[in-house]
Amino acid sequence: MSCNYADGLSPYEHKGVLGLPEKLDDEETIERNCELLAKWIQESKHVVVHTGAGISTCAGIPDFRGPNGVWTLEEKGEKPNINISFNDAVPTKTHMALKALVEKGYVHHIISQNIDGLHLKSGLSRKYISELHGNMFIEQCNKCRRQYVCNKPAPTVGQKLTGGACRGGKNARPCRGGMLIDNILDWEHDLPDRDLDLAFIHSTLADLNITLGTTLQIVPSGNLPLKNKKLGGKLVICNLQPTKHDKKADLKISMYVDDLMTKVLKRLGIELPEYNVEVDPTKQEQTNFEWTIPPEDVKEMDKIYSARMKERPKKRGKNGYYPICNSKLMKKDFKAKSEKNECTKEEESK
Repeated sequence: MSCNYADGLSPYEHKGVLGLPEKLDDEETIERNCELLAKWIQESKHVVVHTGAGISTCAGIPDFRGPNGVWTLEEKGEKPNINISFNDAVPTKTHMALKALVEKGYVHHIISQNIDGLHLKSGLSRKYISELHGNMFIEQCNKCRRQYVCNKPAPTVGQKLTGGACRGGKNARPCRGGMLIDNILDWEHDLPDRDLDLAFIHSTLADLNITLGTTLQIVPSGNLPLKNKKLGGKLVICNLQPTKHDKKADLKISMYVDDLMTKVLKRLGIELPEYNVEVDPTKQEQTNFEWTIPPEDVKEMDKIYSARMKERPKKRGKNGYYPICNSKLMKKDFKAKSEKNECTKEEESK
């Protein structure tokens, strides 16, 4: 449960703005926005979706900053009333809709802040997701960094030893002395390099970034959807609460994400799939199912990213023309400014 996960994190004061009131658009606005979003998805060549805790509330997992969120209630000295575990929770309509959109070629990458493992349970391929804050159902080797799917949530939080040893890969032996740890980030941890690299590249190259169920307060995750703006990309924000980037959005939608995704799929002529336990890796007897991002996937996307950056127009400088940005320096600068997974006082005030 998300409250148990939150209890396992180190004490941290700056958890962002909590408990902001929710707003729901009127029916006419909802229908108009769903029609427009479906149109933009059809017309876009590279669509990236950014998901937050709000897409999992219908699975029985509370969010963190909503009116009844874990941290909102914590501030009042209360805890949410929860009757489901991470193990029993199943993907929502939004998780299944995103899987369908990926398989139909409409969505090219998903960037998730969630640790509940519901994207994994939906059957989504690792190739199409960056998990910036970890996954409750994943253990990783502290030496080779290979990741493995577990049948139950990790017993620890904060990248601690879980008691297992490296299992090796399909064509590789286990690391000598490699031990398994959970891959759930604590506040002070750096984000996983490969996930962050792919998230940065896809966010920048996207002609359409869509955020679902997140107030965009945690950095760097909350800043990634803006990375396509300099290339002329669009930003769509769907959240019941206001977010700090609402003014920068090309479209702001205030409705339940399950309703949004159901309506969008209908307009695209795509059937909403149901959760299938047979394609859920956490429910299989197989115990050596890998969840590692192959390094060649990152290299391939990096080449595409670098080529796109070189194609950008040039600006006039004091010493002649110069590129608007250098791809390597741009990525390095972003990482340097966003090393820690935290919501700073500066971000809270914006």
